[in-house]
Amino acid sequence: MSNSVDFSGKPFHFIGIGGIGMSALAYLLVKRHLPVSGSDIRPNHITRHLESIGAHIFAKQEASNFEFFDSQPKTKELGLNIQQELPATTSAKLPQVICSTAINTSNLEYKAALDLGCQIFHRSDLLAALIADYHSIAVAGTHGKTTTSCMIGYMLLQAGLDPTILVGGEVNAWEGNARLGQSRYLVAEADESDGSLVKHAPEIGIVTNIELDHPDHYDTLEEVVDIFQKFAKGCKTLVGSIDCATVRDRLQPTISYSLHSDTDADYTVTNIDYRADGTTALVWERGKALGVLKLRLLSRHNLSNALAAVAVGRALGLEFGEIAKGIATFEGARRRFEFRGEVAGTTFIDDYAHHPSEIRATLAAARLQARPNQKVVAIFQPHRYSRTLTFLEEFAQSFTHADLVVLTDIYSAGEPNLGQVSGEQLAAAVAKYHPQVVYQPTLPSVRQFLLQTLRPGDLALFLGAGNLNQIIPEVIATLREPAKATS
Repeated sequence: MSNSVDFSGKPFHFIGIGGIGMSALAYLLVKRHLPVSGSDIRPNHITRHLESIGAHIFAKQEASNFEFFDSQPKTKELGLNIQQELPATTSAKLPQVICSTAINTSNLEYKAALDLGCQIFHRSDLLAALIADYHSIAVAGTHGKTTTSCMIGYMLLQAGLDPTILVGGEVNAWEGNARLGQSRYLVAEADESDGSLVKHAPEIGIVTNIELDHPDHYDTLEEVVDIFQKFAKGCKTLVGSIDCATVRDRLQPTISYSLHSDTDADYTVTNIDYRADGTTALVWERGKALGVLKLRLLSRHNLSNALAAVAVGRALGLEFGEIAKGIATFEGARRRFEFRGEVAGTTFIDDYAHHPSEIRATLAAARLQARPNQKVVAIFQPHRYSRTLTFLEEFAQSFTHADLVVLTDIYSAGEPNLGQVSGEQLAAAVAKYHPQVVYQPTLPSVRQFLLQTLRPGDLALFLGAGNLNQIIPEVIATLREPAKATS
């Protein structure tokens, strides 16, 4: 693989363009007036949006997709946002191919790219090249990186700094998961799941916390720590939460933050008030009170994320008033405690939580928001066999704040089922610690169970990184028509 990404006009072709990380990169390249194409076997609203702004989308991943580049000599004729002709030679017309870790060597389109001699880059190579192009702020950490990166991007946007943004969640403020700004600033989410975090060397790096979350790639926490240490060495300034002992002891951040005022962190908070409609706290900077921070997001983990944003804003020279004003109006990213509707007295929330720590934090936020006597119904789809097996006992003890737990089968995310663990086994493990656990093996059976079980006043919280949330609109639509609810 070449390590030199070319931004001068050579085409980019994404294998798996509809993924949340891949699509953000593709969007940014299209907006930079570069020729972009890509394939995905599951078209979605993201691929449709990319197509609407000029990317060419293939609904299959086959070798024949590359015939497209031989048959179209001018990028203008491809419907792409660039006016010059492509170079005349066949090799020069071939695109730079971008893949994620999800694309393996058996993929026919990937094999064709190899056979044709295309330059092939991992998604992280492209992100690293973009990070090097800007005064970059890269947010890493096992949990909270999407919310933190979105909050920082939104804060800079509201402060008039016009940042470029690449995140792993969709935000209404910029109508998606990416935004092209005109300033030198870039805010990016940096992922540790496959070890590619080490490629990034931002001006400012943030580490929110460190845990083992991807046992498909790492065997031990020590391996994860090693990746974060290498990332930390590449950052000119490292911002880190010392509430995570691993970050505190193994990374020793340049700028630290903590929710505990008795630490020696650079940024701390006091007078914390967690409420159902948001959170307030008095922020301190190295022993000096800066002012009151208000945020709409719930619970302590989001206050910690906001404190990271404060630290970054101050490092960039922003006044606290500008920082607080931006954070106060940030509504969060989609699928992060996202309100999906209320019907028949039942509130529907969608959240991406898929690790035991995230589930505990999200359910704590749900309990905080729940009205007196309101029942919290947690509907969880486990994500990956390897994660479920590794953290079986931790998952079993993660649902304390739920009144009823509904579990379904494991979303494989492409992993083979080795028969070592199942959704039913997880349900049995949770039942050892929780009195109300129900196992429904399929999404249709989950849907039917909820239609029969949910009552006015319930808070239904859908948890997981898979496709569980696709039944939310179906349940809401059926409940709106009571006559169909029992059909």
